[in-house]
Amino acid sequence: MGHDTLMMPLYLPLTLEDEDATEDAPIFYNGIKVYLEQKSSAFRNAPKFVHELVGARRFLDWASGKAAKTRADEVGDLAISMLLGEDGNQARELDELIAFLREQGQPDVVCLSNAMLLGLARRIRTELNVPVVCMLQGEHAYIESMSPDSREAVWKVMRERAQDADLFVAPSRYFADLMNVRLRVPESKLKVVHNGIDLEGYSPAVSRPPTPVLGYFARMCRDKGLDLVVDAFLKLKTRNQIEGLKLWIGGGCGPGDEPFVAEMRDRINAKGWISDVEYYPNLSKKDKQEFYRRISVLSVPSSEGEAFGLYLAEAMASGTPVVQPAHSAFPELIELTGGGVVADGTDADALAAALEPLLMDRKRLDALGKSARRAAEEHFTVHAMAVKVAEAFEELGRPDAAGLA
Repeated sequence: MGHDTLMMPLYLPLTLEDEDATEDAPIFYNGIKVYLEQKSSAFRNAPKFVHELVGARRFLDWASGKAAKTRADEVGDLAISMLLGEDGNQARELDELIAFLREQGQPDVVCLSNAMLLGLARRIRTELNVPVVCMLQGEHAYIESMSPDSREAVWKVMRERAQDADLFVAPSRYFADLMNVRLRVPESKLKVVHNGIDLEGYSPAVSRPPTPVLGYFARMCRDKGLDLVVDAFLKLKTRNQIEGLKLWIGGGCGPGDEPFVAEMRDRINAKGWISDVEYYPNLSKKDKQEFYRRISVLSVPSSEGEAFGLYLAEAMASGTPVVQPAHSAFPELIELTGGGVVADGTDADALAAALEPLLMDRKRLDALGKSARRAAEEHFTVHAMAVKVAEAFEELGRPDAAGLA
C-alpha cells in the first residue's frame, strides 16, 4: 500500500507458514533474558556482555525449538512485571527497544500486537511523542486461566496501563465489547477490524467427496473443543443417519497434546469406529489448504472465548461451511457471512443436532459453501484488513502519514 513498515519480533524468532519478513531484525525482549530478569536480581544487574552472551541467537533458536504452550497459571508474576513496563524487572529491555526505535527515525504510529504488551506503551508514547495502538487478540482466555490472585492482579495493572494506549483494535464486536468492560476504556478508543488471510492457495474444491467428512482443524487439545467434536461424531455414528460419515482431525499436535489425543483415540476405538477417523497433525500450509477442500464441514467448538478464530476464515476461503457453538465471536461471524450454522447450545448434543441435518443435505452444504467463499473474499482478506488498519492509524495522526512502525 506504499507505507514504510518495520516489524519487530519479541521473545523468540517467529515461526510462520509464509516468508518471515523479520528474519534479519533484532529480537527484543529476548525470551531467555526476560525469564532470567524475572527470577534473578543478579542477572538484571549483570554487565552488558553477560546479557549479550545469554541472548545470543543460537540460544534463542534452541529455545524456540523446545517451546510448548506457556501455562498461564505459572507466569502470573512475569505477566505483571511485563505490564509494569519501566517499573518492571524487564525495564532494561524497554530501554533497548526505545533506543532502537530512535535510531530508525520518527514513526507515525507504533502498534503493539496484543494487550499483554501494554507495559511498553507509556514510554514509547512519551519519549517518541507518537500514538500507540494495541491489537486485541484473545488475551482474555489466557488471563482467565491464571490463578485467582494472579488473574485479578493482571487485570488491575492492565486496566491502569490501558490508559497509555490511544486506540485498541479488536477482531470482532464480541471481543471489543468484552475488553471494553475488562479494560474500562471508552468506546471511542475501540475499533473493530476483522482478521484477514492471504487467499492465495485457498480455493473451493471442484467437487466435494461423496462420503460426508466432519473436519476439525486447530490445536489438538481440550481448550479448542476436540473432545466435543469427537463426542458429537460418536453420537452421529450411533444414530446412523449419515451413511459412511468420517471424521478428520487436523492441526497442531505437540508433545504436551499427545496424551489427550491418545485419550480421544481410545474413546473412538472403544465404540468401534476408529477406522472412520483420520489424523493430520502439523500439516504444511499447502497440505492444510488441501485438508479444508476435502472436508464437508468444519467444527472447532473452542471453549476459550475466541476473539475470532482464524480457522473460520480459512475454511470459508476454501468454500467449506462451519458449524460452531452459540458463544464467543462465532454467532457474529456466521451471521455476517452466512457461511455456516450456529448450534443451539454449547455441548456435544447441540453440536450433533446442528451437524446432522446439514451433513445430510448436499444442496444446503453447497449453498453455504458458496456463501462462505464470497464472504471470505469480502471480509476476511489480508488486503481488507490492511486497508482498515491503515485507516485507523491515519486517523490518529497526519492524514498524509506514510511511515508506520
